[in-house]
Amino acid sequence: MKLDFIKKIPTSDRFEFKYSICTLVTRMHEYEEMVSSFKQAGFNSSECEFLYIDNSSQNYTDAYKGLNRFLHYAKGKYIIICHQDILLNKDRMENLDEKLGELDHLDPNWAACGNAGAAGPNYIVYHISYPNDVFKHKGSFPLKVSSLDENFLLVKSEARLAVSNDLQGFHLYGTDLVLNAELRGYTSYAIAFNLTHKSYGNKDKSFYDTRKKMISKYNHFFRNRWIQSPSTVFHLSGSILYWILANPISLFVVRMINGINKRKHGR
Repeated sequence: MKLDFIKKIPTSDRFEFKYSICTLVTRMHEYEEMVSSFKQAGFNSSECEFLYIDNSSQNYTDAYKGLNRFLHYAKGKYIIICHQDILLNKDRMENLDEKLGELDHLDPNWAACGNAGAAGPNYIVYHISYPNDVFKHKGSFPLKVSSLDENFLLVKSEARLAVSNDLQGFHLYGTDLVLNAELRGYTSYAIAFNLTHKSYGNKDKSFYDTRKKMISKYNHFFRNRWIQSPSTVFHLSGSILYWILANPISLFVVRMINGINKRKHGR
């Protein structure tokens, strides 16, 4: 039997570019200004690809679907997902290279990073500039975070990350990305990479709608529950009390009660 149709895949990744720079665009002139600032900061077209989704005439896609499209399509070792209203007029590509090298040395298991995020309740961290040379810094970087701001996100391609398919809109996808990275066994960090963001953000009604849907989604996903596989059964819970209740003796009692109920109803 001829097997010339089978293909052996490489065991290591090969990338066409160092960076893929991805943006959802609603104002083309502002995007062009952003791209120009990247090129002036050393992100040349031989090492970088610039990808965009054109939402300038109407919203063809939201941020969640757009990000997954970028993450699937990009051919760079690192995928930058950023707002169109940033300017790389502070740090340069070599500075970012250095920060990523620090992360590789500190924690090779990292998958996502950005210039702002949160390391815990009431612990928001950032290293970013705003118009009129307003520079804001808080935190000791690099710092492991539980959420990232969306103005500038960077994803390691080999981590194969994605954001949730069942969330929509243009808010909190940085938080969702970090949660999905953690579920896949990766870590995320805030790094000291300075750029200018023209906007301070906007918590409109759509922000709170997305927040509500995200809370509902993850509350359901992280609920206490029994998991039955074809070969075993176990209980999931972040609570020590529930873990104690779900020990093998408790499982025996649950099975016994279920068996009695089934026999009662002739099943």
